[in-house]
Amino acid sequence: MTDVAAYALVEKDGGFVPTTIERRPVGAHDVEIRIAFVGICHSDIHTAREEWGSVEYPLVPGHEIAGIIESVGSAVTTHQPGDRVGVGCMVNSCRVCENCLAGEEQYCAEGNVGTYGAVDVDGTITRGGYASHVVVDEHFAVSIPDGIGLDVAAPLLCAGITMFSPLSHWGAGPGRRVAIVGLGGLGHIGVKIAAAMGADVTILTRSDAKRSDAERLGAHHFHATGDPSVLKGLRNTYDLIINTVSGEIDTDRYLSLLRLNGTMVNVGVSPLGYRARFGSLATNRRSLAGSGIGGIRQTQEMLDFCAAHGIGAEIETIPASMIDEAYDRVVASDVRYRFVIDAATI
Repeated sequence: MTDVAAYALVEKDGGFVPTTIERRPVGAHDVEIRIAFVGICHSDIHTAREEWGSVEYPLVPGHEIAGIIESVGSAVTTHQPGDRVGVGCMVNSCRVCENCLAGEEQYCAEGNVGTYGAVDVDGTITRGGYASHVVVDEHFAVSIPDGIGLDVAAPLLCAGITMFSPLSHWGAGPGRRVAIVGLGGLGHIGVKIAAAMGADVTILTRSDAKRSDAERLGAHHFHATGDPSVLKGLRNTYDLIINTVSGEIDTDRYLSLLRLNGTMVNVGVSPLGYRARFGSLATNRRSLAGSGIGGIRQTQEMLDFCAAHGIGAEIETIPASMIDEAYDRVVASDVRYRFVIDAATI
């Protein structure tokens, strides 16, 4: 085992503190990554504050990891020291089930192993990217093209693939009308990707505060939904709606915006779940769906796509000492649009 510097939450109501954690020795198929930047995802906050269930502390979050490979195991064939790589939301899976063999490791029949707070195949608890180094199997490290800075690439490892996967699966592209609900950490990247795919893109959010941002990011249309009459005027308009908000949402109102065979995909996690009347779905043969992250193959596809189109996250870079402040600001929606920790400060 190797001790590395990290920032950990040692108890639910405490703050993040500098510490050391153990990383496993570099195995034959492992790569050791010196972390350069790690994004702060809202799911880090939900997890750290036990809003999604009990947590084993100390907790080291972070699954938007970008860095440089320092060493590789004797059997590694996909990477070499000096390579720019990223690690996202998972670091292992069974790799033999139907879904894994299809390149959909995120839907592993045995359950994928999360980058932090999960039990790995060797029985250890995974520790995430709020650290100086991480050791992962080469299969779960993806290449970051030279066309993207490591800092703006880090959030793509979660937020980017979370948006790219449903946009790709449900066919966003020329001739398709796509609406994205919410312009935050997920939504702002989704706008860039959907526009680059050639779709006609609309942002639906509560107020006019981010209208200019939406237009700058590539949205063709913007509607403030705080006025109930706005959604009424948009009925039967969209082929695809991606809902990124994690709060309560009136599902039926948004389903009414879908055209024939349209789909509403939820990537945000509402504490109340999503309920829809049969009539809302039967009208226009609409669908209500959910989507997680993408598999490793699709995550690489996403990074290559973003590099080709000059897409990165809009970020505010912070030292590790500001993690607690950043968490509070994320909850208050006081960030445009993603905090990224400079791992050199850990």
